[in-house]
Amino acid sequence: METIKCRSIPSSNKSKIARTFQKVINLKTATRIASNNGIGICMFAPQNKFEDDPTTIYKSHNAYKDDSKAKRKALLDALVAKVFAGITTIKAAYAELQMAQNPYSSDAIHAADQAVVEELKLLSELKRSFFKNDLDHLSPQVTLMLANIQEQQSLMKTYEITIKKLEMETEVKESDISALKKQLDESIAFNKSLEKKLNESGPLSMFDNIQFSILNPTHFVQFLHSALRSMRSFVKLMVREMDVAHWDIEAAAKAIEPESIFAKPTHRCFVFESFVSKTMFEGFNHPNFMLPNESPPPMDHHHHHQSGEHYFNKFKKLKSVNPRHYLTQNPISSFARFTRAKYLQLVHAKMECSLFGNLNQRKLVNSGGFPDSAFFTAFLEMARRVWSLNLLAFSFGENVSIFQVSKNSRFSEVYMESVTHESLLENDSVDAGLRVDFTVVPGFMIGNTVIQSQVYLSPAASLR
Repeated sequence: METIKCRSIPSSNKSKIARTFQKVINLKTATRIASNNGIGICMFAPQNKFEDDPTTIYKSHNAYKDDSKAKRKALLDALVAKVFAGITTIKAAYAELQMAQNPYSSDAIHAADQAVVEELKLLSELKRSFFKNDLDHLSPQVTLMLANIQEQQSLMKTYEITIKKLEMETEVKESDISALKKQLDESIAFNKSLEKKLNESGPLSMFDNIQFSILNPTHFVQFLHSALRSMRSFVKLMVREMDVAHWDIEAAAKAIEPESIFAKPTHRCFVFESFVSKTMFEGFNHPNFMLPNESPPPMDHHHHHQSGEHYFNKFKKLKSVNPRHYLTQNPISSFARFTRAKYLQLVHAKMECSLFGNLNQRKLVNSGGFPDSAFFTAFLEMARRVWSLNLLAFSFGENVSIFQVSKNSRFSEVYMESVTHESLLENDSVDAGLRVDFTVVPGFMIGNTVIQSQVYLSPAASLR
């Protein structure tokens, strides 16, 4: 067995090894004590290890940079929110300032002006803070919340002011509407009174006290004008109903007078007046319009005076009564049969169905009744005047006839008058050969007296 010999260690090395060993022992002892105390092992890395690691340095720098950007963005968001809230507040104060002008309120004007000034000062301070980059005093979350609250409150104030303004405008409009309705009602009442006077007591009142012995053709002309006014009122109502029913008015006029050329669009109404007058005056040259089963008047060839007075008495009676009441009391009278016949002749079934959507009025008239509509009432008044005019014409005890003027006839001031009353007859137009386009109202002859026809003159008529 080989003997192992221990080599002796130099004293200097011995002391160095002893110190190192002692440090290790002390470190283990400290570690054990810390472990027994529940602290755990704590290993401290040398500082130079992190200082020398470039990856760690880059990450730390980026984290700081991101935090700075987020904070800056939050501050700017808060600043913008505060600016917009301030602008909304100024708008609300300005709206309040305008509202205080009418009705005028000095206190409200002063308060609104003060609010605008204060908000402008706050915006000016925000501007200075922004340019000085001194926004750290703004707490982003709190500022955003307060700005939203301020903006909502200002918007609510603006809405309240707007609502109040609209309510005031509505009151003014309602007051104006009420005043206009009152004026309209007054105008309607006034027009109705005028119409009543014109239709009943106006032009017809001159015949209340007239005697048969002083009757002359002038009275016929006066009553003719009254009858034509009633006829034109009915024509206007008829055209208005056609317009409401979406008729093509121009096409309807062309259907009656295909070759007519009108100086103005409004002149188309003369075509419809021509159609109505031609229908209503048909048979006028015969007593009672030659109604069937009509008994002859109490006369012979030697008693013209007695016959004339008979018609005149019937005329005075009919002109003074309510036509609807008269028809109700006398449903089989000559006037009642005339009214039914003319209505069925004038208002075609297709026309009535188009205007009113049914044939109820026609059925009622056919069955012997009389409709209570405004349309039939206007027709009834026209029919009464035309029938009365016929009675008045035969009151003279002379031959009665009517005449139409042929198309393209040369205008004659003796037998015709123009319905337009415009400049067509001026500047020697008559000498230039002005022609008749169509007859609007026929002319009348009572004995040797001529009552002019009413014609529509068109410059184009002379060229065709």
